[in-house]
Amino acid sequence: MKKAWALVLAMAMVFSLAACGGQSSNQKHADNELYIGGIGPLTGQYANYGTSVQHGAEVAVKEINDAGGINGMKIVFSMQDSTGDPEQAVTAYGKLLDWGMNVSIGTVLSGEMASVVNASAKDDMFMISASASADECLTASNNAFRICFYDSYQGAAAADYVKDNNMATEVGVFYESDYDYSVGLYKAFEEEAAKVGVSIVETQTFTTSTNTDFSAQINALAASGAKVIFIPIYAEEASTFLTQAKGKFADDVYFFGADGLDGILGKVAQDPSIANNVLMLTPFAASSSDPAVQAFVKAYEDKFGATPDQFAADGYDAVYVIKAAVEACGSTSGAEMAKAMTSLTVDGITGTMTWTADGNTNKPASAILYYDGEGSVFGE
Repeated sequence: MKKAWALVLAMAMVFSLAACGGQSSNQKHADNELYIGGIGPLTGQYANYGTSVQHGAEVAVKEINDAGGINGMKIVFSMQDSTGDPEQAVTAYGKLLDWGMNVSIGTVLSGEMASVVNASAKDDMFMISASASADECLTASNNAFRICFYDSYQGAAAADYVKDNNMATEVGVFYESDYDYSVGLYKAFEEEAAKVGVSIVETQTFTTSTNTDFSAQINALAASGAKVIFIPIYAEEASTFLTQAKGKFADDVYFFGADGLDGILGKVAQDPSIANNVLMLTPFAASSSDPAVQAFVKAYEDKFGATPDQFAADGYDAVYVIKAAVEACGSTSGAEMAKAMTSLTVDGITGTMTWTADGNTNKPASAILYYDGEGSVFGE
């Protein structure tokens, strides 16, 4: 997920100058402890994403510690609040270094990741982000990986999904034209749609400063007759769009988005039917019959009183990937863990994962369909 790219490059350059080589810490901890840190919005507009990653990671930490830890080391976990601001992510990264962080589940948002990834490379810090999806946000470090799909993959996969499932031959698009996450998914969707023979018959946009009244865009999209509206936007803006769109589209029209839609049911809790016919491209479904998924869902619900979303599942898998990488190389060095990553296969609750040297994961995706407050795998 992307946020505040305008600030990132300058801050990353400044922070990289201040970073020192090697993992340094003002905090001493026992040899049988492994300190894992994470960064993300725990307060503010995007707190639902950061809190989900934190809670998913905490479930994994407890399970691993109860089973004996990682190579005999018990995990100590800390998640620092960035409020979704890349500048605050830099501060949070420094705090975690002082705390004694050995390895990291990275940041939740892509702008945050780009603000710290260069420094993490200089610090030999391994990072496996649950949800930083921007194509380029890992490029400053060979030690940075991700659990989630990257943006251009999601956009192209959405177009393929529409085609492969015979959902529509004509689609509409509604995206945020001044937000990199939204633009990136839209461009990838547009390119792939043209390749596979899906026509975009209506495109409507909005900006950060015009995200409260979507009536004109809704009317244009409804009038287009498109049976699928691609909405590569965040849950906050999607809830506004869907609330205003209710009753304006035919009952058989789908609203299709990517990972930014996660948490949409919480945003429309006052009337879950607002999210009827919303599809989200995802590698995780809490309704899956897979025993590992159901064990995670139960542990999460028992601890937090809520059903886990994709971000929680990504956070959970991130901790288990750290475990697999440390055990494979016998080290917490970022460079050594990175070498191990390209030969690992990890069976996670978000799928069976492998990685390429650029940090991207390979795993299957499906789509979750929401209706009357419940999500199920589309087509099942």
